[in-house]
Amino acid sequence: MDIPFEPNVFGLTINIHLILEYLAFFVAFRYYLKMRRSVPDQISDKNRLSIILGAIIGAFVGSRLVGYFENPLFNWNSEYLIHVLNSKSIMGGLFGGLIGVELAKKIIGEKKSSGDLFTYPIILGIIIGRIGCFLYGVKEFTYGKATTAFTGMDLGDGLNRHPIALYEIVYLLALFLILPRLRSFTEKENGLLFKIFMIAYFGFRFFIEFLKPNVFFVIGLSSIQWLCILCWVYYLPTIQKLIKNAY
Repeated sequence: MDIPFEPNVFGLTINIHLILEYLAFFVAFRYYLKMRRSVPDQISDKNRLSIILGAIIGAFVGSRLVGYFENPLFNWNSEYLIHVLNSKSIMGGLFGGLIGVELAKKIIGEKKSSGDLFTYPIILGIIIGRIGCFLYGVKEFTYGKATTAFTGMDLGDGLNRHPIALYEIVYLLALFLILPRLRSFTEKENGLLFKIFMIAYFGFRFFIEFLKPNVFFVIGLSSIQWLCILCWVYYLPTIQKLIKNAY
């Protein structure tokens, strides 16, 4: 199988990345509904719907903004606008969704944490989406720098590169298996499971960014890395609590 993988069906080239992206949303949402039926939800249906709406709006705005700032352009023409609209980042989607949820909860007066039910569906959705990113090779900016390491792969440009998407899939699968083992700990505080996921995932992305051929830096760090730092600052009380409990 060649990468980028673009199967041809009845004369039509299939965008496997786009298909898996939509599949990721569908499967993640169905998994969320399944979990909500099996796990008691302390938040009412009406408030939960408002929270989901806030998450969707925040994720849409955040994914576009952060995706754009990964490699910003400053030419006011039609190509520039298309670039802005097509730029997406799962990191921006996650953090934007978090902000959208918090704003929605303030508006409706909801005090309870709402993230735990989203955690495993989000992980599953990202895994499916990253499979699409990997199959799309160098056409999707989830590839790494050229490397001589044994993990290097030709992703479509003739160079052996770090398959960043595969690294991320392996890491997320490990999280998917490890987090349930922390259940006795995470159940002590509502929302703690989601916080641990965000801290762990953004931590991984901070370090993996050093393997990507980024071109836009602020004080030596990419826009994604600055977003990771912002996420850590946001969750600093949780990080301090986790360190204290570890000791």
